[in-house]
Amino acid sequence: MKDIKEIDLKKIKSPGGSLSFFEKGKDIDFDIKRVYYIYEFCQENRRGFHAHKDLKQVMWCPHGAIEIDFTDGKETIKYILNDPTKIIVVNKGYWREFVSLKENSILCVGASDVYSEDDYIRDYNKYLEWVEENYEKDTV
Repeated sequence: MKDIKEIDLKKIKSPGGSLSFFEKGKDIDFDIKRVYYIYEFCQENRRGFHAHKDLKQVMWCPHGAIEIDFTDGKETIKYILNDPTKIIVVNKGYWREFVSLKENSILCVGASDVYSEDDYIRDYNKYLEWVEENYEKDTV
């Protein structure tokens, strides 16, 4: 899937701890207008089950391990975020599901816009219809 990319960030170590960062224009191509995080995410818990019509996101896991499953309705790809130096940058139009692989994991998300319920597709069958109406073959 061409509009999802995994990026390994540089780790800057010092006696006081480690630091990693990502930047607009280098790692992501959008302004972040909202940041949210999912926590108290038990190992059995799955979240997500939606797609965004326009929103772009960057995701990272500063603690624990999160599996993220993306699909475009035809192909599914899995990513594991289990290192604070890894980020996933995802464009609009992908269905996603999150599963915590370790208790007390935290998933952080930077979004390209403020919250809008109109941007969400929460029914998978409606998502498949939306993909068919909005994308030509091989564009997602």
